[in-house]
Amino acid sequence: MVPEATVMLYCIISAAVSAVVFSLIMFFIGYSYRKKAAEKQIGSAEEEARKILNDAVKNGEARKKEAILNAKDEIHVLRTELDRETKERRGELQRQERRLQQKEENLDHKTENMEKKEERLHEQMKQAEEKLQESEEIRKRQLEMLEKISGYTADKAREQLLKELDLSLSHEKAKRILYYDQMLRDEADSKARDVISSAIARCAADYTAESTVSVVPLPNDDMKGRIIGREGRNIRTIETMTGVDLIIDDTPEAITISSFDPVRREIARTALEKLVGDGRIHPTRIEETVEKARKEVEQKIKAEGERVCLELTIHGIHPELVKILGRLRYRTSYGQNVLRHSIEVSYIAGMMAAELGVDQQMAKRAGLLHDIGKALDHELDGSHIAIGVDVAKKYKEPQDVIHAIESHHGDVEPKTAIAFIVQAADAISASRPGARRENLENYIKRLEKLEEISNSFEGVEKSYAVQAGREIRIMVRPEQVSDDKMVLIAAEIARKIEAELDYPGQIKVNMIRESRAVDYAK
Repeated sequence: MVPEATVMLYCIISAAVSAVVFSLIMFFIGYSYRKKAAEKQIGSAEEEARKILNDAVKNGEARKKEAILNAKDEIHVLRTELDRETKERRGELQRQERRLQQKEENLDHKTENMEKKEERLHEQMKQAEEKLQESEEIRKRQLEMLEKISGYTADKAREQLLKELDLSLSHEKAKRILYYDQMLRDEADSKARDVISSAIARCAADYTAESTVSVVPLPNDDMKGRIIGREGRNIRTIETMTGVDLIIDDTPEAITISSFDPVRREIARTALEKLVGDGRIHPTRIEETVEKARKEVEQKIKAEGERVCLELTIHGIHPELVKILGRLRYRTSYGQNVLRHSIEVSYIAGMMAAELGVDQQMAKRAGLLHDIGKALDHELDGSHIAIGVDVAKKYKEPQDVIHAIESHHGDVEPKTAIAFIVQAADAISASRPGARRENLENYIKRLEKLEEISNSFEGVEKSYAVQAGREIRIMVRPEQVSDDKMVLIAAEIARKIEAELDYPGQIKVNMIRESRAVDYAK
């Protein structure tokens, strides 16, 4: 009898074998089925591919034929257009070729004409050279004949002709000078006299004659000792602080202040008056008072400059230039107060400008500032004209004003109407009776120099400075100086006086022979 465990094992093995066999059978059955399905699908795909390929071949053939037809049509069109363009270009080239050929023919014709003209020109030049040589030979023969007839060589004849021409021109020049001088006088003298007299008559200005000293009154002579101080310390302090010289002499109840600088002199005068009024005089007090006086004088200077600008209605002047203008209040020239002189020149220049139709305000401005350099000529090197020009340029004054400043004494030739007006106004203001004073020594030197200049010219016999140097009368030798030459000498003397002498106004040059010629140094 078989054991139960063996039977169960046998049953399990049988079941496993049966399962494996069943699985293999099912696998083979499924594999056959899938193989048949795949083969069927492959056959359908191949059929579809063949169909698509056939359709594509048919479409490609159709499109190929269509593209070939289109290309043929386009080639035909392009060939037609190319033929047309080629034909047009060929025609244009033919036309250009005809034009070039025509131009070439014209150039050949012109070249031929030029060659003919050149041949004629050479022939004419040859004939001209022959005629020139012939004329030169004729001229030489004539010159030799003239030398034999006249007895003069060519050089002597030339010298004689030039001498006669010089005499003729001198006479003509003198006649011209007299003619134009008279014409200018006839036309300008009346108008100038009216304008100047009107301007002078409308301006009435005061004059103050100042010097280089100021006098300070004292309440009593005891004050002199207090001003001097112990061992002179007070007076030394005053002189050191102000830069002036104090003159204490026998003059009762007065002290004299001496200085070339009027501003310093005014500061010293103001300080002394304050010290005398206060009564406390010692070095510390002197220093304080002088400083206060300096500030007070500076304020007066500024106020004076502003007052003058307001009086003349001149605006736009730089504030620093206004201060410099105020300093002219303490400056004199030949005894004439420079600020009053500048105001008068401004008034006269403005009136003359109005009469002549020139810018009146610019003329007044130039007249006011024409002597601005005199306010600084004690401090800076150079003439008051050069200083004035530099100051005017520094403070941006108009070019007309600068030119009037540099030309009002004739250092530079005036080129504008305003410059001439300021020059005339300055001369009028300076030469008015009582306007200026001149020391005797300078006056005599000027008269001697005037006669010396006149006597330096050939043909002058005697000369006399008359009318206080306003006129020079010259006697000429009639055998050396003709009437025509006398006019020329008068003009030369006037120019030399202008160049070498400084003088106010004008000097009349009066030459006397059988006739008289008059000129003016202006």
